[in-house]
Amino acid sequence: MNKYKICVYAICKNESAHINRWVNSMKEADEIYVLDTGSTDNSVELLKNLNVHVYKKEYDNFKFDEARNDSLNLVPEDADICVCTDIDEVLSENWRKNLEEIWDKDTSRIRYKMNFSFDDLGNPVSTYYISKIHKRFDYIWTHPIHEVITYKGENEEKIITTDKIEISHYPDKSKDRSFYLTLLEQSVKENPNDDRNMHYLGREYMYVKRWNDCIDTLIKHIYMPSSHWNEEKSASMRYIARAYHALNRFDEAIMWFKKAIDLTPYLKEGYVELAFLYYELKDYMKSIEYAEKSLYITKPTDLYINESFAWNETPYEILSVCYFKVGKLEYAKINAKKALELSPNKENLKKNYEIISKS
Repeated sequence: MNKYKICVYAICKNESAHINRWVNSMKEADEIYVLDTGSTDNSVELLKNLNVHVYKKEYDNFKFDEARNDSLNLVPEDADICVCTDIDEVLSENWRKNLEEIWDKDTSRIRYKMNFSFDDLGNPVSTYYISKIHKRFDYIWTHPIHEVITYKGENEEKIITTDKIEISHYPDKSKDRSFYLTLLEQSVKENPNDDRNMHYLGREYMYVKRWNDCIDTLIKHIYMPSSHWNEEKSASMRYIARAYHALNRFDEAIMWFKKAIDLTPYLKEGYVELAFLYYELKDYMKSIEYAEKSLYITKPTDLYINESFAWNETPYEILSVCYFKVGKLEYAKINAKKALELSPNKENLKKNYEIISKS
């Protein structure tokens, strides 16, 4: 017999490709509620056919926090536990059983693992903790984009961290996300002292190749009085370096990559990115130096800033080519083999290994 009433809630727009998989993953819940925000495909029909409670609402000026709050309001007041997910996500098997085992009457929220991205073999390469499982009342969503669940009471009760529940993210990369930038600019305008918003806006400028805006915004983030999270500041430094790299201002790119490494020497990403830049500049010995240093870091953090290139074949591919360029063929072969083992289906790695082995 179930101990608690558990409801899943989500927002939806044109998610027909994921709906069957998502509902199958969420069906351990007592009820599933979805707010459709303007689908033009058959998402609503599919959800209804799978006995999901579906409501529709379109927005003149869409904001994720508003839509999340509207979807949460669909959940009945007698629910004990609310589970917010996206429709391109999948919960681990037996998640309900594990949730009921760790939840008690004093629990407010659960922190659990999100597998955000995967390598070619399906292994998670970016994993961090999120907390979108919460009690029914005293929570709201905040921020127009990159929204977070926020406690609105006086004293938040018990927050439990568990490794027994995981959720995996399988995004549709073809979906248009161009409106993210507008929402981030709005978010920073609404709260210019929020360092989190500033970081995300600078990162978005990088994604859309507005290099100077990226640099200016992320420098602001680094020096904001509220910016205390070194790992996120280090990521901003790397993004600044990428922008300078794109502008062919290589000395400044190198400087910012080194700043990132100095601030967080335990993070692998900065070493790998700097190794790649030195490779592009044909400074093969410097590239080897930083790629080799990266290999001493063997375990990713549990933070969202982990990047797949640091944990896949990339460091070994860089090393194989650079060692080949400087005539150290045995080292080149060892690293080419390792790169191929990590990504056995990549044709360029097969070709590299073949060329190096014959040399």
